[in-house]
Amino acid sequence: MGWGSAYSLFNTVADALIEADASDEVKEKALTKVIAALQADDWDTELDSLQSYLKDPAIVRAFATNGVVWD
Repeated sequence: MGWGSAYSLFNTVADALIEADASDEVKEKALTKVIAALQADDWDTELDSLQSYLKDPAIVRAFATNGVVWD
C-alpha cells in the first residue's frame, strides 16, 4: 500500500514556495528532491499533486525529472 498522505505534504511545500515567490530554479531543485524522497517512501498519489500544478512549468519539470508526467 502506498503513501497517500504525501499529497498533502508535497502540496504544502509547493504552495509555500509559490507564496514565497521562489524562483523557478529554486522550486524545481527543491521539489525534485522532495518528490524523490516521497517516492522512496512509496508515495502513490504523485499524479494528484502534479494535476494541481500543471500551470507551473518548474513544478512540472520537477515531477518529470522523477518520472512522473501528465498525459
